[in-house]
Amino acid sequence: MKPTRFCSIFFPAVLFLFLAGPTVPQEFIRHEDRLKELGESVSEEAPSPRINPLKTPWASDVTPVNVHPEYPRPTMVREEWMNLNGLWNWRDATRPAAVSTGVSMMNHGTILVPFPIESTLSRVGRNVERFACSRSFRIPEHWPKEHRILLHFGAVDWEAVVMINGRMVGRHQGGYDPFSFDITDHLRPRDAGLNELVVHVYDPTDRGDQPCGKQSVTSSGSRYTACSGIWQTVWLEPVPAEHFRSVQYIADADAATLTVLPFIEKPRKTLFIYAEAFDGDKTVAKAYGGSDGPLLMRFPSEAVKTWSPDRPHLYQVRLRLVEGETTLDQVGSYFAFRKVDMVRDDQGHARIRLNGKILFQMGVIDQGYWPDGLYTAPGDLAVQTDIKVAKSLGFNVIRKHQKVEPERWYYWCDRIGMLVWQDMPGASNRTPEAKKQFQNELQRLVLLRANHPSIIVWTLFNEGRGQHRTMNYVEMLREIDPTRLVNAAGGWRNDFGVGDLNDHHKFPGPEMPEADPSRAAVLGSFGAFTLVPPEKHLWTPDTWGFQHVSDSKTLLRRYAAQHERLRDMILDEGLAGAVFHQLSDIEGECNGVASYDRELLKVPPDDFYRINRETINTGSEPPERNDP
Repeated sequence: MKPTRFCSIFFPAVLFLFLAGPTVPQEFIRHEDRLKELGESVSEEAPSPRINPLKTPWASDVTPVNVHPEYPRPTMVREEWMNLNGLWNWRDATRPAAVSTGVSMMNHGTILVPFPIESTLSRVGRNVERFACSRSFRIPEHWPKEHRILLHFGAVDWEAVVMINGRMVGRHQGGYDPFSFDITDHLRPRDAGLNELVVHVYDPTDRGDQPCGKQSVTSSGSRYTACSGIWQTVWLEPVPAEHFRSVQYIADADAATLTVLPFIEKPRKTLFIYAEAFDGDKTVAKAYGGSDGPLLMRFPSEAVKTWSPDRPHLYQVRLRLVEGETTLDQVGSYFAFRKVDMVRDDQGHARIRLNGKILFQMGVIDQGYWPDGLYTAPGDLAVQTDIKVAKSLGFNVIRKHQKVEPERWYYWCDRIGMLVWQDMPGASNRTPEAKKQFQNELQRLVLLRANHPSIIVWTLFNEGRGQHRTMNYVEMLREIDPTRLVNAAGGWRNDFGVGDLNDHHKFPGPEMPEADPSRAAVLGSFGAFTLVPPEKHLWTPDTWGFQHVSDSKTLLRRYAAQHERLRDMILDEGLAGAVFHQLSDIEGECNGVASYDRELLKVPPDDFYRINRETINTGSEPPERNDP
């Protein structure tokens, strides 16, 4: 049985990018040539020597003028923006640098943003604990001069000190969450030349005590290469003084309502909000109200269509902030009617329900690493393909393991139809300061990804690493997000009997967790069969895994045998979910169903799909179908 080409499953189907359903309008993605327009240097210089030559099929398409050109925040879209991705200067600052230092110091060369400095696509390819990177930019003349200018970062790992024209505008700590600064008062007059942006980065990775997931300065085994610096899109956005800072949606299919919670910068009593919801081109609900409170949108019952992996139905939303007859700010977004909860079946076992129907959770672990970009995918098409491949193999869940992805990853899960169990990235949490930082980053994760219907589970701790205040965190999560399930701790851990899931890990397994009638029994990680691909698809010849198999036939046979046991556990012992380890190889860990370079699938997709779907059907109620 020969390996299958990973990408071939979806070509040419992947080229039309799931045209049905809501999308970011094309006019919102019109700045990919912005560097050229501004006179920024985009010369194609030779990349620095790579630390590893392995790359994905999308790496050859990455250039300084097209690197992640897509609008980065699909849950709150504005028409005007400017992408700052591309070639920046960088310098080593291993000796702590004063934040007042500008960009006039000697540079070590260029770095391609937004790739971690350790990655080959960054053109640097080495770990640097402290460094600075810089670029210049000009504010477009057509942007209204009275507007404020916001500088957005998708994520910087781990600490970022941001300066504009030699003046510090802010500091942020947290490697996984977006942050913004109003830089208006630090900008030069538009006729006075370019502005200089400098970002000072500090990232101790696992030498520190901050959340860093499975990154390590000395990567080996199941700890992988560090990912320091700017690793998500950097962008500018003009906004009026009074504008939407953020918006939260709470959809209730039972009541046929959508609650819109707007957060307005500089709210006033004279400001009001118009909200409209669309199903395709059809307006299905409207609301109007003050800017200081929630808006309730009521839907006709026949207009309510639920979201599920089989039918990922999304509604578009348009919000306008108005004063009198004047629209001050307008944003576009989307939402879904999706409900997740728990129920006891006829045997008294706790089960997970989606939209009122028991749905067995058949998942796959995805750690979000790429051989060329590390934490950063080489492109948006690569992101989609990973999710689509997982779906083509019959999985209905991705457990996003020890990493938080850019918003567009969740956007594609929302559109493609993939449930997500989201881990909080691990930390050692040895000091009171570290525990406080963990709590801060956990809260940001939950609040900043709350609008994605694909996410249904938050996982606090994995296999006991850094576990502390477990019961307090469960209570906190229930308070700030009562719409999702909580997995307090997965695998071997201190189990306090809290949360919604009783999560056990077993390699190769499968094996049931101990009985707990109050929580759904799930096997949060099992499998991990190791089939080493041909040498040209390897990161390193020093490979490892839990249980080696000789070929694809053997892997498939053992996987099928595991599922026979899973189905018995579903019917006899109440198993509610299982997550296979894992989607792709990572560095020397060859436990993936795909090679690390995403060139080969090690398993026949049709057979995998059939096995997984049979297991899902064994543990699920027939879903309710939306009208076409």
